[in-house]
Amino acid sequence: MRLTIALGGNAILKPGQKGKADEQMANVYQSCQQIGELAAAGHEIVITHGNGPQVGNILLQQASSIEIPALPLDFCGAQTQGFIGYMIQNSLLNVFKDRNINIHSTSVVTQVLVAEDDPAFKQPSKPVGPFFKQEHALKQERENGEKWIEDSGRGWRRVVPSPEPLKIMEKELINDLVEKNRIVIAAGGGGIPVVEKEDGFKGIEAVIDKDRAGCILAQNTNSDFFLILTDVDNVMINYGTAEEKALKEVSISEIEKHLAEGQFGKGSMAPKVESAVKFVREGGKKAVITSLDQVTAAVRGEAGTIIRKNKN
Repeated sequence: MRLTIALGGNAILKPGQKGKADEQMANVYQSCQQIGELAAAGHEIVITHGNGPQVGNILLQQASSIEIPALPLDFCGAQTQGFIGYMIQNSLLNVFKDRNINIHSTSVVTQVLVAEDDPAFKQPSKPVGPFFKQEHALKQERENGEKWIEDSGRGWRRVVPSPEPLKIMEKELINDLVEKNRIVIAAGGGGIPVVEKEDGFKGIEAVIDKDRAGCILAQNTNSDFFLILTDVDNVMINYGTAEEKALKEVSISEIEKHLAEGQFGKGSMAPKVESAVKFVREGGKKAVITSLDQVTAAVRGEAGTIIRKNKN
């Protein structure tokens, strides 16, 4: 079976950690133990991942330097795809060495096509980077045309557009590698957003939701199963109340009803649910949302929130 696995942020950086290299590498190695089990069972695997904290750290490093010019977001996204991809590759190399398995992995710096007229470009909404004082935010808005917002009483953050992903630009290359039994790491952080102009494809200041991009990656690689891994075992309804309930196996119509009722956070669980639904509705066999610890059981159909097609 061909699997696309979207690793959540806790697979790379856990709450309370500072983002040191050894911390991140240890987390990734632990995550790759589960992926190693799936590969050993004969599954074809495509991996994608988040990069929010890592991009934030790069932006903070840039802001602290007055000598080195700051790089745009598409460059920052490419940087994180490279070093997070390296951590996953190195971890898988050692996991397979320990198991005496001859499987190889590779990372593809991935561009994702978005529409230049996407409504998101008129309403930037995705916070990126560190928190600053209001004076800094107003200066950036005035001098660089950026948009900043006050974020939950913690300070001011820049916000950028979050357009819908349309196509994985390197999909043919990724598919060729998967056909050769390579594990491919792609579309990290939602991919590098590019728009098509008269003179070619150009990177743009935006951030694509990683789970929405993961769905397109799963579709573009003809995956059978799309797994979204987060920090909870199941999607919950009535979360935090006496009526809290874990969803096990649900149809598209059932989970869309919960979505319409506002059961899932717009910036957290809702995009995951929407991405899983899109994958199944448009031809995928099955999607699941669960924790990293449950991934092998989820592939067997024994864990997580499994989203299936509506019954006829």
